[in-house]
Amino acid sequence: MNYYELKFTYESPIEATIISDVLASELGEIGFESFTENEDGLQAYISDQLYNVKKLVDKLKEFPLENVTIHYSEQFIESKDWNEEWEKNYFKPIRIGNECIIRASFHEPEPGYTYNIIIDPKMAFGTGNHETTFLMISEMLKLDLEGKDLLDMGCGTAVLAILAKMKKANKVVGIDIDEWAYNNALENIRLNNTEDIQVVLGGAEQIPAFGQFDIVFANINRNILLNDIRHYTSCMKPGALLFMSGFYTQDIPAIEEECKRNGLNFISHTEKNNWVAVKTQKQ
Repeated sequence: MNYYELKFTYESPIEATIISDVLASELGEIGFESFTENEDGLQAYISDQLYNVKKLVDKLKEFPLENVTIHYSEQFIESKDWNEEWEKNYFKPIRIGNECIIRASFHEPEPGYTYNIIIDPKMAFGTGNHETTFLMISEMLKLDLEGKDLLDMGCGTAVLAILAKMKKANKVVGIDIDEWAYNNALENIRLNNTEDIQVVLGGAEQIPAFGQFDIVFANINRNILLNDIRHYTSCMKPGALLFMSGFYTQDIPAIEEECKRNGLNFISHTEKNNWVAVKTQKQ
C-alpha cells in the first residue's frame, strides 16, 4: 500500500506537543493512522486511497485550538520497509513498570520483564509510544485474563491481543478496518508465537461472528467509539468489562452518556497527557 507523509509545523504561543496531540486526534477522524512527533511539529501518514485534500483543509480550518496557524507539506511514499523508517525515527523500547517491555525485532532483548513483546510496527498504530496504547496496556496488566474471552477492536499492531494471549486469555480476537494493520498484526502475532489469535479485516460488523466476550478493549477515536459502543455491548457477557481509549479528558461526559444508554456502568478512568482510558462494565 502507498502512503502520503504530511509534515505539519505551527505558529502559536501554545506548546507544540499540545498542538500535536490535538492535531493527531483530529487527523485520525479523516483516515490518518500513524504519527511521529518531532521538534518542529508532527509527521502524519495516510494511505493514498484515503487521502482527501478537501477534508484535510476543512479540518485545519476548524482546528479547535485558538491562536494556532498550521502549515503543512506532503510527500507521496511508495510501499517501503517501514521497520527501517521507524528505526530511523528512533523507535525506542517502551517499558511499563517492571512487568512489560515492548520492543522491535531490531532491539536487543532485555531480561527481567514478565511480558516481552516484539512489535515491528510498519505503518500500523499501537507500539506503546502513544499515550492511549500505554494506558490500555497498563489497564490490561491489572487483569487476570486466564481463561477469559477477549476482543481487541482497532487492534493495529495487535499489541493488546498479543499481551492478552501471553496472560493466558482463552479466545482472543483482533479486528481492524485497515488492511496494512491487518497484515502487520498477523506478522507480529507470528513474531510472538501467539498464532491462535484470530485477526479479522473489517469494522464492528465483524463482531457477531465471534460470539460473546468477557472483556473488550477498543482503542480507536471518540466518534467511532460513540457510534460502536452499542455493537460492543451486544457481544459482551453479563458483567463483562469494556475498556476504551483514543479520546481526551473533555470527551468523558459524552462517552459516559453513551455507555449508560447502552447498559454500561462507568467505573473509572486513567489519564496521561490529557489522553484517557475508561473502564466500564455491563450491568
